[in-house]
Amino acid sequence: MIKNRIRILRAEREWTQAELAHRVGISRQAVISIEKYKYTPSLELAFKIAKAFEVPITKVFRPEEEE
Repeated sequence: MIKNRIRILRAEREWTQAELAHRVGISRQAVISIEKYKYTPSLELAFKIAKAFEVPITKVFRPEEEE
């Protein structure tokens, strides 16, 4: 599973899910699904999200650590 920090990054910027969705061109429901790990974004969408936050993609998404 790919972990993400979208909720944390949104909170730091005081963005709503709707605002992030608008910035990357997806629905608010898609943002909710990504945050809840019900949907894994495509590579293209992952880069768009990182660009919206102005951080490297590795600051937004990372593979889950194997135990």
